[in-house]
Amino acid sequence: MILPNTSNGALVLIVISLLCLGSWANFYKLAGKWRFELFYFDFAIGLTLAAVIAAFTLGNMGFDGFSLSDDLIHAGRRQWLFAFVAGVVFNLGNMLMAAAMSVGGMAVAFPVAMGLTLCVAMLMGDLSGAKVNTTYVMLGWLVLLAAIAADGLAYRSVTRARRAAVTPDPKTGRKPRVAGPAKAMILAVAGGLAMAGSYLPLAIATPPEVGLGPYSLALLFSCGMLFSTFVYNIFFMNLPVEGEPLEIFDYLKAKPSLHLYGLVGGMVWCAGNLSHWVAAMAAAPSAQLSPQLALGLPQASMLVAALWGVAVWRDFREASFGGKLMAVLMLLLVAGGIVLMSLAVAPQR
Repeated sequence: MILPNTSNGALVLIVISLLCLGSWANFYKLAGKWRFELFYFDFAIGLTLAAVIAAFTLGNMGFDGFSLSDDLIHAGRRQWLFAFVAGVVFNLGNMLMAAAMSVGGMAVAFPVAMGLTLCVAMLMGDLSGAKVNTTYVMLGWLVLLAAIAADGLAYRSVTRARRAAVTPDPKTGRKPRVAGPAKAMILAVAGGLAMAGSYLPLAIATPPEVGLGPYSLALLFSCGMLFSTFVYNIFFMNLPVEGEPLEIFDYLKAKPSLHLYGLVGGMVWCAGNLSHWVAAMAAAPSAQLSPQLALGLPQASMLVAALWGVAVWRDFREASFGGKLMAVLMLLLVAGGIVLMSLAVAPQR
């Protein structure tokens, strides 16, 4: 299988991961009013298709003579099952984050969901006895939680402005209801907790020496995501977080361009996730990056997504001056929290 043999190669993969994981949601935004529930069908198909292609090409190439089938047989069926389960669990969190994005935007959903995921993951590492600096973990926790609070305040300013701009219905004299900030924040928090829940089955699927390699892991993980999408979407389409209930015919009636956005978005996400796993799990000993870079750069994808939301999609354009200051503060706190969490896994001297 194709694996990085130099630290520069591993660094390139990590940067690709950072950009892809922070940018895939732009394809949902480009789709305009296309509902996230319908977008997600194509997203899941796209990421699974990309994982299959990568597994049977890059996973069978290279000079090590170790093929995809060798990797699967070496790991065993218990690891297969937990890789699939990890995809199922993670997908619930990712769909909840997408739901939060559909309500509040990228700058709300990603920092809250992924920031909370990082907090829980680092706490799990601390409790399991992993080599982390507790002081940095606690400081990182506080800074990331402050970032989530600042994000909530910025988004509350947006919802207040939207309510103030609503005019009464000329017939009834009543103002249409405008959702407050709670819905998007609750969805993002729930998504972050669910994504963090995938770390345990992932750890079981990838133990040292007998665990799955990155290509086989991505294949089984994506199958779990694809399968669970059709299960979860039954609830999201019938009990929507926003708008009217949907039917499968709404998906079938869409323009081909809308389906393409979802397929490409899923492929971009898979490219980012697989790049991270290849660099972090399977790089040659001489090519392995420092713990700070291996953790910090991929997690910075939440900062990339937030920057897309703030600068390009203008998620906080309706906010007051104070709300916009909170948005800037959120970006700074997210960056600081990632740095602190990265320092927490530095080798102890």
